[in-house]
Amino acid sequence: FFFFFFFLTSQPTSDIKMVHTVKARTLRGKTKNELIEELNKFKTELASLRVEQANGGNASKIAKIKSVRKSIAVVNTVISQSHINSLRKHYANAKYQPLDLRQKKTRAIRRRLTAHQANAMTVRQAKKLKHFKQHVYAVKA
Repeated sequence: FFFFFFFLTSQPTSDIKMVHTVKARTLRGKTKNELIEELNKFKTELASLRVEQANGGNASKIAKIKSVRKSIAVVNTVISQSHINSLRKHYANAKYQPLDLRQKKTRAIRRRLTAHQANAMTVRQAKKLKHFKQHVYAVKA
């Protein structure tokens, strides 16, 4: 009886094949249209795999769903990264940038005075520093 139960619960491992997701480095050189074609290909493949899963398909098809979903995510990531890079090039020398392209840093750093503002002096203060320089003393330790 135990052998029969074990036979029913164990799954054949030979049917399940490791399916690799697409790598981002292979996609980076492609144009936006090629990336969209790749994305549509993966989406149609995912739809067919979902149908196969609903119909009770074999384990190798169902195991492939995860890798196809990850591939879709990689393609979407590469598309958004290339879009952001092109926007960064466009706004490189602009006076103002969109908020999402600016450096995040921290709120306190963003509120801080700029270097020019911090070093600004009144005319009186500049004259005082010029004519009455701070004395340097040699201190014996």
